[in-house]
Amino acid sequence: MTTKDRPSTLPVKWAVLGTGSIATTFADDIRLTHNAALVAVCSRTLEAATVFSRRFGGLRIIADIGTLAADPLIDAIYLATPNTAHFDQARTLLGAGKPVLVEKPLVTTAAQATVLADLAAEKQTFAMEGLWTVFLPAINHVRQLLADKVIGAVTGIRAELAYAKTFDGNSRFFAPSLGGGSLLDLGVYPIALTLSLFGSPHTVAGTWSAAPTGVDMSADVTLGYEGFQAKLSVGFDHTGSNRFIIEGETGSLVIDAPFLKASRIILTRNPIAHHLAVPSGSGRLSRVAGKIAGRLPLPGLTVYRHGFPGDGLQFEIAAASRAILAGQHQQSQMPLTASAEALGIIETIRSRPPS
Repeated sequence: MTTKDRPSTLPVKWAVLGTGSIATTFADDIRLTHNAALVAVCSRTLEAATVFSRRFGGLRIIADIGTLAADPLIDAIYLATPNTAHFDQARTLLGAGKPVLVEKPLVTTAAQATVLADLAAEKQTFAMEGLWTVFLPAINHVRQLLADKVIGAVTGIRAELAYAKTFDGNSRFFAPSLGGGSLLDLGVYPIALTLSLFGSPHTVAGTWSAAPTGVDMSADVTLGYEGFQAKLSVGFDHTGSNRFIIEGETGSLVIDAPFLKASRIILTRNPIAHHLAVPSGSGRLSRVAGKIAGRLPLPGLTVYRHGFPGDGLQFEIAAASRAILAGQHQQSQMPLTASAEALGIIETIRSRPPS
């Protein structure tokens, strides 16, 4: 869809490609927007599409991606398919001039992301990775607090996102053929959020450990910035604290667990408050202690709550729809260049021998 062909009236009419759990979340949350509506579903099987259609009020069923790409009644498509299908599907749709929102990770390599970015520019068509965390109200508040320098100059970032997974070589988490690995599944969140808040790093370093299938079971990533480092950790080998902590000269901002679904920010102004809000360790006791501290009136500690209905995808859907209505090819908070950069960071880490 070129700029001149973009929808001129609300809502943007979306189709979803895929019928799994994330497609269901998309269909639930799009109802919470004012500028978008789900009107169609496309799936590999008629049975799955029929069940999905009935669940969400009788959506149109579109037989295949070729028909979807040519349908003049569809303004945009959300790709809710396996990681390894994203590139070919997005390339087909963009080639036909259809705007796409692609569930994270956008694709599996930085080179593929660059191809899609070039194609979107050539076709003057919108494309974005659906990394919903970047668009949450709490994260927008963090941007404002950083701009207001409430913690002074940033001195460090610590973030962990880890969920214990029972090893299954055939699952999407561990199978190389399905784009498995903790960095593609989890690492895109802290990496993308760091890039969104602080821009491109000067240096990239890190280590990773291998699962039996060869994908990364866990990884540590260090991004170097002027005056500070972002130390990011992900893994399938344990369940972590799952907080994103920004430390500054005069305090800290804690995006509380799970930060990928950020709904609470804790501002600490002194070491005691910080220790209570962010107890050491990454286990269950640490998570519980942090939640309790966030509910108590403590000197030097301020809690900002940003709860929301649904699962939170409505904010990225609304942002993508605004960009489409404005005739933009990219969304400023989540451009394809940032998606390609995040994948490049993952490739840099994975290019080294596992530890």
